[in-house]
Amino acid sequence: MGPSAASPHGDAAPARPRLPKDKRTQLDGLFAALKVAPDDRSSKMIADRLDQLFSDSGSPSVDLLMARAGAAAEAKAFDLALQLLDQVIEIEPDYIGALSKRATILYMRDDYGGALADIREVLVREPRHYSMLYGLALIMRELGDDKRALEALRKARAVNPRLDGADEMESQLAVKVEGRDI
Repeated sequence: MGPSAASPHGDAAPARPRLPKDKRTQLDGLFAALKVAPDDRSSKMIADRLDQLFSDSGSPSVDLLMARAGAAAEAKAFDLALQLLDQVIEIEPDYIGALSKRATILYMRDDYGGALADIREVLVREPRHYSMLYGLALIMRELGDDKRALEALRKARAVNPRLDGADEMESQLAVKVEGRDI
């Protein structure tokens, strides 16, 4: 296996620098393409590819736990899903896929504090994560902070101009925050 086999960390250590750079290059290209997508279909295809990249853990163990967490969430077994996601995050603390999934489940359970903490962690790692920016806008709107909701929504739309549901929400928030044009 080469020199890394003697390493106490196994052969994962040498591969880490290459994978993030490759993934970063792919993310940069997809985000650039998303901004200029000519139609909803193209935008959706690019967004789906971004979701795939974010959910790619590179670890079969993590992928298995994520699949189980996803199945638990679909079955509305949120406590189990959260336990599984906590395990994933313990194994891979920087894994955006688990953080964003946990943020979504916490939001669905009205745990806005927990959801905001995970959203913040995702956005530190990837400020262009438009789904988390949109989630931030939803939470800020729920909490009555329309100004911050509008800011987050506009950041999300700057990344993904064709974001589903964003037009109407932005119009409503803009009227509340900025008033109507005369």
